[in-house]
Amino acid sequence: MARLLLTGSAGLIGQALRRVLVAAGHQVVGFDNAVSPCHPDYGDVRSPAGLGARAAGCQGILHLAAIARVSVSAAEPRLCRSVNVGGVRAVLEAARALPERPFVLLASSREVYGEPASLPVVETAQIAPINVYGRSKAAAEQLVEHARKAGQHTQIVRYANVYGSIDDHPDRVVPAFTRAAARGGLMHVRGTENAFDFTHVDDVAAGTARLVEALLAGERDLPPVQFATGEPTTLGQLARHAHRLGSGRARLVEEATVGGTVARFWGNPARARKLLGWEATVTLEEGLKAMIDGFARVAATADQSLVA
Repeated sequence: MARLLLTGSAGLIGQALRRVLVAAGHQVVGFDNAVSPCHPDYGDVRSPAGLGARAAGCQGILHLAAIARVSVSAAEPRLCRSVNVGGVRAVLEAARALPERPFVLLASSREVYGEPASLPVVETAQIAPINVYGRSKAAAEQLVEHARKAGQHTQIVRYANVYGSIDDHPDRVVPAFTRAAARGGLMHVRGTENAFDFTHVDDVAAGTARLVEALLAGERDLPPVQFATGEPTTLGQLARHAHRLGSGRARLVEEATVGGTVARFWGNPARARKLLGWEATVTLEEGLKAMIDGFARVAATADQSLVA
């Protein structure tokens, strides 16, 4: 079994991926600045020395750490670039300096495609990001591609709209809708007809783990792979699904689309199926219901605490 460094280990995908890899027998070293500086997993991906020390003895570096929010990236473009591009540069530098020469897997995003000209999107579609976050991910992919051409063992994976945890950022659309559905409240639907490919984090973690196993087995020539269901869901449909599965007390409020964001994306999962035998297994209804139930349990526990 392998020793692996996982940056972004405290994030939505990082936590799920870590569980899958540990269950498979691998040793996973966490690395994330979202935890306390006193935590053994604490680290800043912009530090090649820090990365190198933690990656010593590792066969692979799974680089998930990033400024992963479009809104935060737009508000703080310098921070976005320093983490999303500078961090990738540091990871590649650290990997090159280690005698083990670990592979580097970069977690990229469907935002690199921008507003796609054709749907569903395949991995060979034009890279044409329209916002700060997407441009940072496209630049990160270029660094990884150049490193591969220079002889490094690298891989790119692209994620779509990943969801599945009630501990995710509360203003992301799925947590916001499912929380409102469970507790009663407003669902702010910003762009009712905007459509996306909502992929459960458990499916994403399973697919990424399969990719890791292929890289550990020596695979060096895989092209970029995206994990997507291939099924579009409009934000209006998402809100109605959550409303139906929840208490029925939530109220939908339609608002204008946020500027600088992609309005439509769903991906073609054929490459992931062909190369890795991967397919999404968690339906949107199952994923939403689990989150609604989770929010309801938290609310009930809080109410009981107040009564006590």
